[in-house]
Amino acid sequence: MRGFVLRALANAVAIWIATAIVPGVDLGESSLGAKVLTLVLVGALFGIVNAILKPILTVITLPLYVLTLGLFALVVNALLLWLTGALAGALDLAFDVAGFWAALGGGIVVAIVSVGFNLLRND
Repeated sequence: MRGFVLRALANAVAIWIATAIVPGVDLGESSLGAKVLTLVLVGALFGIVNAILKPILTVITLPLYVLTLGLFALVVNALLLWLTGALAGALDLAFDVAGFWAALGGGIVVAIVSVGFNLLRND
């Protein structure tokens, strides 16, 4: 449970950085407390989506991973972030991913920040 909470918080920080850097990845206009709560909930939702769908998509698209030397992982991360934005909208959370290119940029930022958190956590 502790690992999931830490990963959800790391996802929340990564998504917050993505909303600050990438146009099209947006939090709604609300108070600071509501934004923090939204980020934590979206971070947990992103963790759940990744835990369930990423292994399945990795197996299905394995030939593309091999063909692109792993760069297709960026596309999979973008699709998972885009799906998280759609699910967050369905749950009335103020988080929106405008389209595939915004999701790709946000996915790259989230991946870089996540690698940084994993390096810090393992040391």
